[in-house]
Amino acid sequence: MRIGGLQKHSFIDYPGKISCVLFLAGCNFSCPYCHNPQLVGSPGVAGEPLTIEDFLAFLSERRGLLEGVVISGGEPTLHRDLPDLCRRITHMGYAVKMDTNGSQPQMLRRLITENLVDYLAMDIKMEPDRYVGGVTCQCDTGAILDSLELLMASGVDHEFRTTCVKPLVTSETIECIARLIQGSRLYALQPFKASRLLRPDYFNGADPSYSEAEMDGFQRIAAAWVETCTRR
Repeated sequence: MRIGGLQKHSFIDYPGKISCVLFLAGCNFSCPYCHNPQLVGSPGVAGEPLTIEDFLAFLSERRGLLEGVVISGGEPTLHRDLPDLCRRITHMGYAVKMDTNGSQPQMLRRLITENLVDYLAMDIKMEPDRYVGGVTCQCDTGAILDSLELLMASGVDHEFRTTCVKPLVTSETIECIARLIQGSRLYALQPFKASRLLRPDYFNGADPSYSEAEMDGFQRIAAAWVETCTRR
């Protein structure tokens, strides 16, 4: 496991809690609009010289100042030693939120079963049957559906998220996803924000962002199927 970065304070990444954000290196997806391209690739290659022990020492110093830890990436669930890290964090009294692409349902099931995670945020990129061509992922896309069902039945606080980016996400995409997670407590729609991109050539110079009016339309579509649809 390699650490790719650490955000020492956040008031928005963990709902209702002051947190830090730990970025783990390595991802099995290659989303063209990824804004953390330095974290994509082999978990043993990307990363900064911050060790897990350094991070735990940081948490020890922040007791009473931070309430939670967000573990993001990259894709955290690729790391076999993730449960041990979560266990050490929870034993220090911190709540754990995990960001995931849902490609590793077995790992998610273990984290849930062993009570090692308090909040799960799963990104749904597009219709699951389009993943291979859309995000060139190295996973069985049936695993995405397994993870959706797992989170919805888990009893653990969770949310689903979609980044709305042309041409990968359309109104049909939003309705398909909303139907898949019908009845879910929270579905968050995120606008595309121009920054560092993993594959800028993918867009051929076109603006892949949607207008405010178009985002409003997506929100209305999704709101018909979930308890709450919000925009970020």
